[in-house]
Amino acid sequence: MRIDVMFDTVCPWCYVGKRRLALALAQRPGIVIDVRYHPFLLNPDMPVGGIDRAVYLERKFGGAHRARRVLEAVAMAAHGTAITFNFSAIRRMPNSVDSHRLLAVAARCGQTEDTLDAVFQAFFGEGRDIGTRAELDAIAAEVGLPEDQVAAEFARPDGVHDILTANGRAHALGINGVPSFVFNEAYSIAGAQEPDVLLRLIDLALETQVREPVTAT
Repeated sequence: MRIDVMFDTVCPWCYVGKRRLALALAQRPGIVIDVRYHPFLLNPDMPVGGIDRAVYLERKFGGAHRARRVLEAVAMAAHGTAITFNFSAIRRMPNSVDSHRLLAVAARCGQTEDTLDAVFQAFFGEGRDIGTRAELDAIAAEVGLPEDQVAAEFARPDGVHDILTANGRAHALGINGVPSFVFNEAYSIAGAQEPDVLLRLIDLALETQVREPVTAT
């Protein structure tokens, strides 16, 4: 089964959604899964160097009180996923383009899951600025990505353009919020859904897949 996931590295709901998908898939251990992650930029106009986190929350949610309520809801949703959010440690809201470029390297190396978990943990658990090359290099080293391939990606002139193009493609498909999941290119759902909801979509996609006629050649 192919599962396409649209996500952003600075989206806490995407972190929760990734864990909930894993919990759902754990209930179907016999199926072969091909999970593909696709960039979606929640803040496409974010300055390259990011902005102060408090300023960002004020602008996005219209005040500290409303922002606190939203973040509390995310933290509550994380119960049962082994995620511990440390929002107070985050001092800067980063531009996420380069973190997606790091994940492009991880995908080529077959290390997407570990690298994405490390990026999420660095930002949401430790408050590290994942918009900086220094932090991304450190994360790459932590998960064992080849240093030369990471350097080559960040030296590639088209690297940023590729992420922006992928983001545009997601919007063209009608994706306007993340996480979004597409199962076998047929069934989609948005939001950090509970594992049982995702499991129903997984089963529906599997049932449809099994029922597809086999054409003799």
